[in-house]
Amino acid sequence: MLIVVTYDVSTETREGRRRLRHIAQACKNFGQRVQYSVFECTVTAMQYEELRRRLLSIIEEKEDRLRIYRLTEPREKYIEIYGLDGTVDFEGPLLV
Repeated sequence: MLIVVTYDVSTETREGRRRLRHIAQACKNFGQRVQYSVFECTVTAMQYEELRRRLLSIIEEKEDRLRIYRLTEPREKYIEIYGLDGTVDFEGPLLV
């Protein structure tokens, strides 16, 4: 399944900046950054639950925001990209 993870973490404190780094790292483990606080991830149901649990254990619900969107496949039909597109097609051929 294709999901989009967005977050807004309060960075006014040292703990907030640490949470921001931890959330970004958790998302990098499952997908790719498409904007500063937005990741696209292609995950299985089990990976989705693992990522969701991990993110919920990091955020501070009274200070931060986290949204996870499940997108309808096929990606190309429902996502329009304008400007720079730094996404990598992990399903396509790998060129070295």
